[in-house]
Amino acid sequence: MTNTVKTVNHWIGGKTVEGTSGNWGPVTDPATGAVTTKVALASVEEVDAAVAAAKDAWATWGTSSLAQRTTILFAFRALLDANRDAIAELIVAEHGKVHSDALGEVARGLEIVDLACGITTQLKGELSTQVSNRVDVASIRQPVGVVAGITPFNFPAMVPMWMFPIAIATGNTFILKPSEKDPSPSLKIAELLAEAGLPDGVFNVLHGDKVAVDRLLEHPDVSAISFVGSTPIARYIHTTASANGKRVQALGGAKNHMLVLPDADLDAAADAAVSAAYGSAGERCMAISAVVAVGSIGDELVQKIRERAEKIKIGPGTDPTSEMGPLITAVHRDKVASYVHGAADEGCEVVLDGTGYTVDGHEDGHWIGLSLLDHVPTTAKAYQDEIFGPVLCVLRTETYEEGLALINASPFGNGTAIFTRDGGAARRFQLEVEAGMVGVNVPIPVPVGYHSFGGWKDSLFGDHHIYGNDGVHFYTRGKVVTTRWPDPSDAPAGVDLGFPRNH
Repeated sequence: MTNTVKTVNHWIGGKTVEGTSGNWGPVTDPATGAVTTKVALASVEEVDAAVAAAKDAWATWGTSSLAQRTTILFAFRALLDANRDAIAELIVAEHGKVHSDALGEVARGLEIVDLACGITTQLKGELSTQVSNRVDVASIRQPVGVVAGITPFNFPAMVPMWMFPIAIATGNTFILKPSEKDPSPSLKIAELLAEAGLPDGVFNVLHGDKVAVDRLLEHPDVSAISFVGSTPIARYIHTTASANGKRVQALGGAKNHMLVLPDADLDAAADAAVSAAYGSAGERCMAISAVVAVGSIGDELVQKIRERAEKIKIGPGTDPTSEMGPLITAVHRDKVASYVHGAADEGCEVVLDGTGYTVDGHEDGHWIGLSLLDHVPTTAKAYQDEIFGPVLCVLRTETYEEGLALINASPFGNGTAIFTRDGGAARRFQLEVEAGMVGVNVPIPVPVGYHSFGGWKDSLFGDHHIYGNDGVHFYTRGKVVTTRWPDPSDAPAGVDLGFPRNH
């Protein structure tokens, strides 16, 4: 008996459109290693068709009322809430994360939908009256047109929802190019938007590889590009799209540090380090991948992390007792393992080696266990690179100042955290550290939806962070209108507007 492989096609103009390029990508179940799906990879002509559909829709959506947009978004939010489990099941099947993680991802995406439902307050303009005699000045914001989002595999529902709800609410039309490794959640979202009453062509899903991405970056009818992914690709997206005159917000990679001071609650710090380093199998840009232990607490902290890490249950995301699932592909699993295999030769102490891990009955899955490296030098590849897997590095410093300097020397500046009981030390850290998002006794400081998400240095290319106020500004353009009207009493002779002429 052979397993049936399903087909995932594009969503263009409010309906499923079969791929015509002849190119297909495999989608595997990470827990079994089996190919379960094939996804159509778009040609240049198919990209053009999606852009044309979005452009046609923008002709009316861009001038639609805020009431119409928010009514549809409220309906979509209700459908999204009702379909949490269905979307989470698709994420588990194609990404591999455990069901509770997948549900959490949908919940965080809902935060941005909430923000979009209240977009009316975000789009209020400003007015100054009588700046000169009978002259008023107003500032308004208008949509930019057709915009595209290019999103990664690690959050196939949440990251798109960082983008399209605000883009649509502000009057733009949207083309989503999700990761070809886990494409199905994006199509479920498209179906829910259509069910909510979104007009055809306002939201489109285009699957593809570099061919599709490059065409979106150069297409003259695409006004803005949003991207989340690795730093090399973020840099390429920013450079290429900017050269083609587009707005760009390109969020790159990370090496997030957690500074643990000697006065910290070490049990709380160890709990945080384990959840932040190994949650979602470490496949998230806000994972803590480097703990900086200050002073004499390093040995005790490492032991506490080890004790907790050894208790984490690894298994299929469909098993409700699983706390961590497999990695997305076998290739990625092997790359992550290579950092652990080479760690000792680079001066690291390998406290836990998770390579070679398998799950009974699922031996062909993309499994890897939890790895913990101690006394990691800053020259080690495991420290320098974004591993994007369940590998935690522990570095040692003698003082706060040394720890801060180590963190600030990193080329990445996405997120960071400090664990301490000292408010003064925490205050200094949040002001002195060079990162876009800071947690104080919070290991993964992802902002709520009404604040913006984004890093510094090689973690962000472009001027705008994503969602929140920055998201609204990215998807709109400011316009200032200066107006002078003659007083009605100055109407030409013979025209009587009923106003006295002796004012």
